[in-house]
Parts: sequence; structure tokens; C-alpha cells
Amino acid sequence: MKGMRFYPGLIVFVCASFVCAQTNDDPEVARAKAGIDRLRALVEAGALPRAQLQKAEEQIVDAQDAAYLRKTLYGQELTAEQSDEMIAAANRRFERRKKAFDEAQKLVEAGVASQLSLATFLDELDMTRRECDLAESRAKLTVALAEMAKAEESLENKLSQEPAEAPQIAERFDGDGLFTVLTFTKVESAFTNHFGKPLPVSAMGDTPVHRALGFDHRGRVDVAINPDQPEGVWLREYLTANKIPFFAFRQAVPGKATGAHIHLGPMSTHLKLGG
Repeated sequence: MKGMRFYPGLIVFVCASFVCAQTNDDPEVARAKAGIDRLRALVEAGALPRAQLQKAEEQIVDAQDAAYLRKTLYGQELTAEQSDEMIAAANRRFERRKKAFDEAQKLVEAGVASQLSLATFLDELDMTRRECDLAESRAKLTVALAEMAKAEESLENKLSQEPAEAPQIAERFDGDGLFTVLTFTKVESAFTNHFGKPLPVSAMGDTPVHRALGFDHRGRVDVAINPDQPEGVWLREYLTANKIPFFAFRQAVPGKATGAHIHLGPMSTHLKLGG
């Protein structure tokens, strides 16, 4: 569970400026589509080679993939269902850059182009390779978050159906019942000072995953730490000593996923209809 603030490169990119509205309305897609009908007509009339139309159509598809990645990979909203398509879009962009690089390299080997001409192709190939790595990382984070949310759902069911078995899933500490931004800041600072690294936060407040499961996670924080590992033991002791409410989840769905984490704050409540 180490390093879940998990992908620092992801944190740098996640900002509202990268979130586009809809793929079809994306400016890059609109630019790629501009003039495509006229170009198609010229090709059909024999005025231009078909390869030029194919290149323009590939640019549209690539722009659509780029727009989807801005919405998912670089956006704040991502569901488990979107993860696979996000990875696929990143891989498609990488394969296109690899193909372009391979073709440019053949020209260099044939003596038609200089070695320096490969620089731009290599930069774009490296960029899309990093994009693929980032997509894989974000997808893993989303899956982990879903497992943690299911752990809370599992406890909620146990509490209502088999309350005696709830302690096997999670340790509950109500503390003084209060959890604020200031409280979290103190916890985060204490953890960093003790371990020399950031608190591995996986969910800060509301998330699409929690909403999909019907939970109101506002004002709560999930930390990707197994409560029985040294970091988890220290954190539970700190929270208890400072009367901070928490739920330490040891499992989610037995045999399928662990979902082990520590939930800071009161238990998430069920969303009301329309809320």
C-alpha cells in the first residue's frame, strides 16, 4: 500500500483546466474535423491522393482519444467503467506514435532523412509512453478506491444484518465524533513528520465511486494503509489518542479483494434521492 499519494505525477495534472466538457465539443477535435468534408470531396474527384484523407481521418480519431484522456486521465471524475477505455485510448495514441517513429526511422536508414529528424517523433513517442503508464496507474487507483468503498458497503450490511460479525471487518472508534479540515491537516502533518513521507490518501471527500455505491463521502477521507501494518498501527494509535473518529477496514469481499484501509471521520451515510 506504499506510495498511494499514489502517483505524484497524477496529482500535478489533476486540475480543472484539463477537464473538457464533451469529446464531440472539444476544440482539438473540432479543428481536426474542419474541412474534412471538402477534403473528402477533393479525394473522390481525384484532385488529392487518398492517403491525405486517411491521414486527416486518423488525426480526428487521435484528437478524440486525446480529448477522452483529458476528461478521464487528467480529469477529476473517473469511474471504474471508464478505466478500460482510458487505457485503450492511451495505448492507441502510443501505437500511432510508434508507427510514425518507425516510418521516420526507415527514411533515416534509407538515407532520405537525417538522424536529427527523429527528435520530434521520439519526443512524442516518449510522451505517449508516459501517458500509458499514467493511465495504468490511475486505473489501479480507481480499482483500489472501488474496493475500499465496497469495504464500507460490506460493513454497512454487516452492521444491519449481523452486527456481531462487524468487528471482523473493521475496527470502529467514534472519538469525539468530530472531523474537520483542520483535524485532517494535523493527522497528515503528524504522519509525515513520523514516517518522512506523505499520508497515502486515496479518497478526499466525495468521489464518483462512492456516489455510484450510494454513499455520501463528503467530509471523510480514506487512507490506503492496512490497519495491521506498522503504519496502520501507528495511525490508529494516533487517532485514538486524539479522539478522532475512524473505521479501520481489514477486508472487503472475502476471497476477491482486501479493500484494507483506514477511513477518517464518521461512517459515510447513504445518499438521499436527488442528493
